Amino acid sequence: MTARYTMKILTDFAAAHYLRNYEGVCNRLHGHNWKVEVNVVATELDEVGMGLDFKVIKDATKRLIGQLDHYNLNEVAPFDTINPTAENISAYLYRELSKELNTNTVKVDAVSLWETDRACVTYTEESE
Repeated sequence: MTARYTMKILTDFAAAHYLRNYEGVCNRLHGHNWKVEVNVVATELDEVGMGLDFKVIKDATKRLIGQLDHYNLNEVAPFDTINPTAENISAYLYRELSKELNTNTVKVDAVSLWETDRACVTYTEESE
């Protein structure tokens, strides 16, 4: 049986957006205080006894969401061409964090993006 250690960090950012081609009030510019949960899975521990230092996960996530924080997401790539839905934002965060954090023993497992305290989307990809 393979060991699995799941590390989770929680952070947030504030940003505005509107949904193109959407019939409803969300087609108007509005903002959210987005909450971001990042789950990273490790199958081995390092020499210190960690799967991946929480600080590494937090720093990578903060750098990435710093490019979104206090912006109109519709003006920030890739959301200048795709709708900045919670689904698309969580997939973007997952893929960008995976580029930075994934190794042979560490993998971003899921990113949950909370649009409100009661509504979130979780993005993950199946292993190939």
